Amino acid sequence: MELPQIIFLLILAGALYLFISERLRVDVTAMLTLLALVVSGVLDSEQALSGFASEPAIIVAAVFVISGGLAATGITERIGQWVGQASGKSESRAVAVVMPTVAALSSFTHHVMVTAMMLPILTRHAKARRLSASRLLMPMSFAASLGTTLTLVSAPAFLLANDLIQRSGSPGLGIFSITPIGLALVLIGMAYMLLARWLLPKRGGETGDDEYLRLDRYRTELLIVDGSRWNTRPLAELQKALGDRFRMLGWLRDGALRRDLGDSSRLLKGDVLLVEASADALASLHDDQGLALRAIARFGDTATGEGEPQLVQAVVAPGSEFIGRSIRELDFSRQFHAVIAGLWRRGGAITLRLADARLREGDLLVLWGRPSRFTELAAHHGFLMLVPFAGEAKRRVRAPLALGILALTVLAAATEWLPPALAFLFGAVAIVATRCVDIGQAYREIDVRVFVMIAGVIPLGIAMEQTGTAQLLAQGLLQVVAQWPALAVLLVMFSIAGLLTQILSDAATTVLLGPVAVSLAHSLGLPPTPFVVCTALGAVASFLTPIGHHGNLLILGPGQYRFTDFLRMGLPLTVLIALVSAWMARWLWLDGPLWPFAG
Repeated sequence: MELPQIIFLLILAGALYLFISERLRVDVTAMLTLLALVVSGVLDSEQALSGFASEPAIIVAAVFVISGGLAATGITERIGQWVGQASGKSESRAVAVVMPTVAALSSFTHHVMVTAMMLPILTRHAKARRLSASRLLMPMSFAASLGTTLTLVSAPAFLLANDLIQRSGSPGLGIFSITPIGLALVLIGMAYMLLARWLLPKRGGETGDDEYLRLDRYRTELLIVDGSRWNTRPLAELQKALGDRFRMLGWLRDGALRRDLGDSSRLLKGDVLLVEASADALASLHDDQGLALRAIARFGDTATGEGEPQLVQAVVAPGSEFIGRSIRELDFSRQFHAVIAGLWRRGGAITLRLADARLREGDLLVLWGRPSRFTELAAHHGFLMLVPFAGEAKRRVRAPLALGILALTVLAAATEWLPPALAFLFGAVAIVATRCVDIGQAYREIDVRVFVMIAGVIPLGIAMEQTGTAQLLAQGLLQVVAQWPALAVLLVMFSIAGLLTQILSDAATTVLLGPVAVSLAHSLGLPPTPFVVCTALGAVASFLTPIGHHGNLLILGPGQYRFTDFLRMGLPLTVLIALVSAWMARWLWLDGPLWPFAG
């Protein structure tokens, strides 16, 4: 073993220790590893910084922005709501609807975002249908991870794998090159979950505490303003645009409550709608030029002070002078120069008219006003806290535009009209330029930790190849598998990656094992593509523990899962996935048979 190899292995050991122990964030560990490779002379500065301009890093950042655009225009939320409605009353139907839909969403967006979006929807669905949430959340989370195998751009591991394949001198992968494998895995995963449902634990759902989900019921009042685009349009159109997080409670016309008006009735200028809405819906209503929050329309001129008006949340403190008094009695807008635009209450009834609601300890008020006045309110003993409003307005009118940009982006990448990195960079810029998402939110959507980690671990793979360490490890592995058939070797690469990804990220696992897979393939006289792809598949589609994938960590608490639940469900599924992945990779790139016992 030569000195550069020894130095590299020492740096690798330190990096693995930091990755596994999580003493530092993964992006910090990646940067320290990069610096160590430069200082030790293993890599020069140009090689070390190449990851930041690499195709995988650019595509990952662009996908985050495009995903943010789909979320900001309400597309992902609308799809999630449709899934909840189509899931029916049985577990089997819910699994059959949820898994393919979630997989499809994850093929072009970040799978953790999809899991986070579907989590409250499925938990509410389980509660309403008296089902066990634990029987739905694990299939959903597994489907989100399996969906990343449908396209090249859906997981950093496949982008890194493609980068390795191209560096080895082989033709790169197209955006849909792995789709046949992904489709097979999604179908296998869905069939397995339907047949092995009895292995899933029955916890949560009927008796679980879901109070944290009830923050989607803000009470507020809407005014149809003069010149509104909703004027003379039926209420049903407004309800359809806002989805199931908007619920009508009453309809005022000319100051009188009208019981005779329904979904088909037309909205008129001056109508007041008494509603409950989610935080996002409330923010969207506030930004809709055809609607106004009635309290702001009536008392907005009292909100004096400096700064741009904004929404904040305040909790009524224990012993507050506001307790027991109605909003009307408080004359809040003139006393505090801010407007109460909405109210959320943990439990108990609220009067139909917002102004008549008597405040209680713990009530959450949505206030509208100017920052200079909020500074005074934050110090008032009547409030427990004053924080920015959590809702984000959905730019639903731009939803078709966002879908069109996504379609053009995928088409440009798939037809190779533009290189994938440029195609997705174009998509991200178009999403921002067309105001599907504002520039500030677009930057916030990019998970900097993932971007920096990918840029930092790419040089690690380069160093493994350049120092000959990959060849050294491949030769050691070759002594064991030299006489084995290609299918068995592909299974070995999947299995090693599947075990290592339980303690490392999919990207780090692919970067470490990818060069070994390339060297092993060259030693066997075979193309490296199937070996690297199987390595990446093992990194993203192994379900042995809850810590192997971030999406599984999200559902761990709400589903009341134990570590053994994932092992019991995940081990047989991972074995099936390994067999299918190796078989399909051999068929695609080594001219193996598609069907057993065929030619």
